Amino acid sequence: MWKIPIQNDRVYAPLGSQKRQVSAELLRTRSTFSKSVMVSVALSLLGTTELMFIEPGVKINGAYYRDVLLGQHLLLAIRSIAGDFFTYNAPTHRAGDTVEFLSRNTPDFISPLTWPPNSSDLNPVDYEVWGVLQQRVYHSRIRDIDQLKQRLIEEWRCFDQNITDRAVRQWHVRLCARVLANGGHFEHKL
Repeated sequence: MWKIPIQNDRVYAPLGSQKRQVSAELLRTRSTFSKSVMVSVALSLLGTTELMFIEPGVKINGAYYRDVLLGQHLLLAIRSIAGDFFTYNAPTHRAGDTVEFLSRNTPDFISPLTWPPNSSDLNPVDYEVWGVLQQRVYHSRIRDIDQLKQRLIEEWRCFDQNITDRAVRQWHVRLCARVLANGGHFEHKL
């Protein structure tokens, strides 16, 4: 058998077939990827921020993360929910300038030396919240990015704080499991 890779689609044809010999109907391409956007959010037992959409094509480097996401959006939104009663945790952002910015602008900054390794298993948004939100958003076909953003906003507005609370409370349990697993995989032990 011979396969013709078209994006992520595969067409199987007899060995030795030429592309022009394969039915045009079979060669029609379709997107195998859903529509996507990049979104940032902060959550806690006190509440959640609004979704922050990152413009297409923007590279999330240290300067953008620090100056735009944190400086212009996230920290302001977090303070509107928690005042100065919060701890910020984003282990993927260890750039020196970002660490310095966070140490100046967060009340209980924890040094990166004590941060757990970057892991979606330790991020409540990744291990709990996005999965639930994704199920709700993709309940029916989405025609374009604007509709995807609208559905995300609508579903986030009515997102149950109990789901967020459960995810946040699970963080300590997951962190302990990670320590007991010596930094290795631990989800099977939860």
